[in-house]
Amino acid sequence: MTQQTLSQGDTIVVTQSKEQLIETVRTQKKKRVVRNGTARTDLLLSAHIGNNEIIFPKILALHVPKGGIIADVTYGKGVFWKRVSKSDYEVRATDIQRGVDCRNLPYETESISCVVLDPPYMEGLFRTNESYLAGGGTHKSFRDAYSNGAKTTDGPKYHQAVLDLYFKAGKEAFRVLKRAGIFIVKCQDEVSANKQNLTHVQLINQYESMGFYSKDLFVVVRSNKPVATRVTKQIHARKNHSYFLVFVKK
Repeated sequence: MTQQTLSQGDTIVVTQSKEQLIETVRTQKKKRVVRNGTARTDLLLSAHIGNNEIIFPKILALHVPKGGIIADVTYGKGVFWKRVSKSDYEVRATDIQRGVDCRNLPYETESISCVVLDPPYMEGLFRTNESYLAGGGTHKSFRDAYSNGAKTTDGPKYHQAVLDLYFKAGKEAFRVLKRAGIFIVKCQDEVSANKQNLTHVQLINQYESMGFYSKDLFVVVRSNKPVATRVTKQIHARKNHSYFLVFVKK
């Protein structure tokens, strides 16, 4: 007989060969410590290749209990909800085209279980000159889905206009959310005026200062390649990923 210590001081007596003992140790290392349940391998991961409609239902399943009231304040064409059962939640779908501004919601204070925010995250959608307004031509569908398609004539410019909308919408979301309510935010970093702007970091910092807790982050990578560009010299990496940020109202 041989005496071997397998882990953390637990000593057992075995009659196995060296090869069998090695295999036993490997098997034990693969096991997961589970209390009141069985080991699982179907865990939700933080990075995904694909579309929003695939990952969004999984985020809801992980963070938002069924039966809750969810206010999607930038509903657009409802892409996020294509694979979500209508019986799971009470969804209140609004956006600027329906006459509801995400910065001024028609809900009572602390009345909503979850707020979903996916505003325009391209500074070009906020430009004051229609000749330079993003979302024209082949990008019209993007503007239709994420913007009211109108030029902006006042307020901050360029990337600051993007942040201004996110910040004000976040403040309003905090007001209408119940205590421990969930705030799901879609965003993407961008280069504006040849300057790198890490939007997801800026949002996390701002929302935490409002009283939110940053609970989770998901990275969504495009499955297709970005469209061709006329840029002759590349300065920054082309963005092909975006984020779902999950916050909890403290």
